[in-house]
Amino acid sequence: MAVYLRPGILSRAEALGLKARMIVEGLRVGDHKSPFRGFSVEFVQHREYTPGDDIRHIDWKGYGRSERYTIKQYEQETNFIANILLDGSKSMLYGEGDQNKLEYAKVLTATLSYMIVRQRDMVSLNVFDSRFRAQLPASGQMGHINTIVHTLEATKPAEKTSIGPLLELAAELFRRRGMVFIISDCFDEVEPFVKGLHHLRFQGHDVTVFHIMHHDELEFPFTGNIKFDGIEEIEEIKTRPHLIRPNYLRVVKSYLDELRRSCEACNVEYVLMDTSRPLEVPLSEYLVRRLQMGRR
Repeated sequence: MAVYLRPGILSRAEALGLKARMIVEGLRVGDHKSPFRGFSVEFVQHREYTPGDDIRHIDWKGYGRSERYTIKQYEQETNFIANILLDGSKSMLYGEGDQNKLEYAKVLTATLSYMIVRQRDMVSLNVFDSRFRAQLPASGQMGHINTIVHTLEATKPAEKTSIGPLLELAAELFRRRGMVFIISDCFDEVEPFVKGLHHLRFQGHDVTVFHIMHHDELEFPFTGNIKFDGIEEIEEIKTRPHLIRPNYLRVVKSYLDELRRSCEACNVEYVLMDTSRPLEVPLSEYLVRRLQMGRR
């Protein structure tokens, strides 16, 4: 378990916590905004008094003005469900050691899961490539973390990515509004991917895309004569990298810009994660941004 649950990363993440930006549906009074009306935290509206209502919530000042009994309603704070979608396709195999995209993504998945459960919220895990390979229902029990870690350990990439249709399916499966974390290298067509994001947002989910990229994919630092082996396709290319580097970088920049703009357009938070950066750095930056959003 220690392979994916790393004390240094966990301590920094827990210190910041994870807050939902948007309205979520919860079961208990807790830390996140709920669409259900109660009698705590933030004032929302008045409603007419009906027999049986607690008289402590009567707006007596309002009665003095209108001689009508009204009740103050507030927006409750509540727990959330976080649904993690982890890309387990073959393209995630690139890289060595801690900079391997899949291993980096697994540590991120385990870290998010642990901190969500520790703050008394619930998390589900869904591992996919061209289809869902493993699906763990949401739970807030600490024993659930063991199940998640064992599932991560058993995840072996098998096929190529097909994200868009699966996001649309996920939007139908995740009936209760909550948070959705997509952890992937996003090696798919942008249009169907964004269509799936729109579907999740239409359902009211708070969505974050963690775009996992290896530094080689971002900078293309290769020299000499190189043979590139395809990971998701049975193909190999022999080339001199310095000849194709300018075009490669131009295409990658265009793709990243399009993906980022598309996420912003549908109010999805986009986080590019270069595996050469220690995970706790971009994760802490993300959590700080969310804290700042919650204070506005």
